[in-house]
Amino acid sequence: MELKWVDSLDIALALIDKYPQQDPLQVRFTDLRDWVLALQEFEDDPNHCSERILEAIQQCWIEEI
Repeated sequence: MELKWVDSLDIALALIDKYPQQDPLQVRFTDLRDWVLALQEFEDDPNHCSERILEAIQQCWIEEI
């Protein structure tokens, strides 16, 4: 499955699988962006990322754990 920036929940689930011990409240947005870009399933323009998108991913991650 190919992930885009708009797939906040799916990205959060992928990050939970990859970083199961990580507290999403302790992740800096710069690190979060790098982690998303490093996901094998991620296929989107890195320049289309914004703070709002990262906040949405973080919120989904928090809600899922």
